[in-house]
Amino acid sequence: MRFEMGITAELCEKIVATNWNDLSEEAIHRTRRIILDGIAVAVAGTIQEEAPEVLAKHVKKLGGTPDSTVINFRFKTSPVEAAYVNGAAMHVLDFEPMWQPANHQVSTTLPAILALAEQRKSNGRDCLTAMVKGIEIMGWIREASDQSDIKTVRFHPPGLVGPLGSVVASSHMIGLDVEKLRCAIGIVSSRAGSILANVGTMSKSTNCGHAVSEGVDAALLAECGFTANPDVIEHPRGYVASYFDDRFKLKELLNYGPPFRVTSPGYAIKMFPSQFGTHFVITAGLNLRKQVGDPARIESVKLTTPMMAYIDRPFPVDGLDGKFSWQYTTACALLDGKVVMDSFTNERRFSNDMETMLGRIEVEMRDDITGNFDEMYVLAEATLTDGTTVSTRCDGPRGKWGTPPIPEEDHLVKVRDCLSLKYNEETCEKIISLAREFDKLSADQIVELMTVLSG
Repeated sequence: MRFEMGITAELCEKIVATNWNDLSEEAIHRTRRIILDGIAVAVAGTIQEEAPEVLAKHVKKLGGTPDSTVINFRFKTSPVEAAYVNGAAMHVLDFEPMWQPANHQVSTTLPAILALAEQRKSNGRDCLTAMVKGIEIMGWIREASDQSDIKTVRFHPPGLVGPLGSVVASSHMIGLDVEKLRCAIGIVSSRAGSILANVGTMSKSTNCGHAVSEGVDAALLAECGFTANPDVIEHPRGYVASYFDDRFKLKELLNYGPPFRVTSPGYAIKMFPSQFGTHFVITAGLNLRKQVGDPARIESVKLTTPMMAYIDRPFPVDGLDGKFSWQYTTACALLDGKVVMDSFTNERRFSNDMETMLGRIEVEMRDDITGNFDEMYVLAEATLTDGTTVSTRCDGPRGKWGTPPIPEEDHLVKVRDCLSLKYNEETCEKIISLAREFDKLSADQIVELMTVLSG
């Protein structure tokens, strides 16, 4: 089959040409950190939430060649299905790193890479390079779309761009050439899209699970000779035309490449397990808590936020729903002085003090405050029982891109909190040690890591 050179072709040339030698030491270091983070939150996701277990049981019944580990469920299946369950587990807590423009780029790449690494006996360098490449293409699609403000987004971003990130990462893992990568992108473009209505439900986790598994499947199909439109990105009825609007700057995709988006603009390691916009009100709530002391002194709270209607949930239906609530996450910060994984249990959600505090929180969402995480802010004001008021403003949580990153020792506290839900201290430290040197791992060491993670 003969192909003419267009945007898809030129982009695929750049993607295939990218290799380990193109990665800076900073890119390598920052990718190691998110590999460790992704593994840790996936383990925690299988413990804290029901959805991964339901998916694992479903996939196990379907059968599949036992090539790739399903994290914490003690069985192997095909790389496609392992990526599906592990992608959902990695996303279900909403605890994975956040990117700008907003997207979930770890759960839509890493599960594909781990699944294929086991099957193809890949080493750490191959895996880390694949991850940088998958993250890079997603970042530039999101950038080119000009949809940084959540008000402008129609689809849940990882379900829309995640399949392409996964297929790029997967194609590197199995060594597709330019022509087959073009077909793989064409295949997966027919499988993109996910809706925001499922935010706050089990199904949201599968937006990432499906995205990452479809990328694996499309790459494997292309390897077998399955074809698709090789110019699907720019085609008049292709990927961009179908899913985006006239703001999409097609040629911006050709900015793909060094220094790579994993370093510029970088990412934010989440220190709270909830939607990233809520991290602004959590930070503000924690600041109010320091000023107020005893939360019983609080008569009422007013939050002033961007227009993000989908996280305006005054009384979440359950703990999981609370991860997407301005009101609930603020209440947790005020009442407990912390927001952790157990903040989102049903027991905490329906406790008496929580019900009372939720009734005291009012939200004013304003159109003049952008929902672009780069520029947004929130205001929080508490009126106390003695009539005095205290207030604060948050322009972003600690560790947001463009600010000093979360110190490694603080990040390791999060990682150990996640891993210790399943493993003893010795096993936790073994996982951490392997992940922190991921690029140096042999194929056998990656199999060893996945064996430990099998549960």
